[in-house]
Amino acid sequence: MGIGLVLLILVAAVWAGAINTVVGSGTLVTFPVLVAMGVPPVSATVSNAMGLIAGNFTGAWGYRREILQVRSVLAKLVPASFVGGVIGAALLIMLPEEVFGKVAPVLILVSLLMVIAQPRLAAWIKRRKTEEAADPETPSPGDPAETAAQKAADSVGWPLIVLVFLAGIYGGYFVAAQGILLMGIMGIFLAATMQQANGVKNLLVAFVNLTAAISYVVVDYVLRDPDDRVILWGIVLVIAVGSTLGGLIGAWVGRRLSPVVLRSIIIVLGLVALAVMLNNLFGIV
Repeated sequence: MGIGLVLLILVAAVWAGAINTVVGSGTLVTFPVLVAMGVPPVSATVSNAMGLIAGNFTGAWGYRREILQVRSVLAKLVPASFVGGVIGAALLIMLPEEVFGKVAPVLILVSLLMVIAQPRLAAWIKRRKTEEAADPETPSPGDPAETAAQKAADSVGWPLIVLVFLAGIYGGYFVAAQGILLMGIMGIFLAATMQQANGVKNLLVAFVNLTAAISYVVVDYVLRDPDDRVILWGIVLVIAVGSTLGGLIGAWVGRRLSPVVLRSIIIVLGLVALAVMLNNLFGIV
């Protein structure tokens, strides 16, 4: 890679790290850049997921206070994400690369639709929580912090666990927009504030990506011949550095940028990736 491409990936990774911390879907910034550079789709997905891990954990660290407030939910949700991430990574590893090349455009389109729908979904979730809080039958709290933690723990039932598990499979296989998917799921099923749900989301995404990354490394260096390996360590390193910076400054920068601007850039870059992959498949774009 020339210095120009390295800088391009670095800037995209900083942006992705910031977006992942605040909203999710940062992969739809870095993945299109890698695809447009000619990186094979599976290598782009694997290397990108591994590079973004550092940003995922710094983002979770930034929300550590909110996570600790509802830490009782982690014992059930983290294992669900872990198992789902293993299955998703296994699907990516075992299925032929041609399958991913055909499925990825559909997943990109689904991810873009999630990004577009996110404002309405967030508004609906916020309205629903406001109505619940105003319900006269809701018992008055004792210690607010203790009551909130207990309420969050009591809301973790099988529907939430199963959906988090399925989101883990999606994340282990494709990565993109799993944060938005998790926010939608937890906004409906988890009795927590948006900020608490966002903190838990950052941690779950970090565990899914870490789980998938370990699977990728084991397969690449145990089961594959050297010439067939898909991890591009140079790209992993550049994205890791960029996403770490992005994760640290995400709360500061992301909350000061217009959500419309953020979503618009994500959608444009996602459409670029979609166009490149359709052109590779059918030569029609």
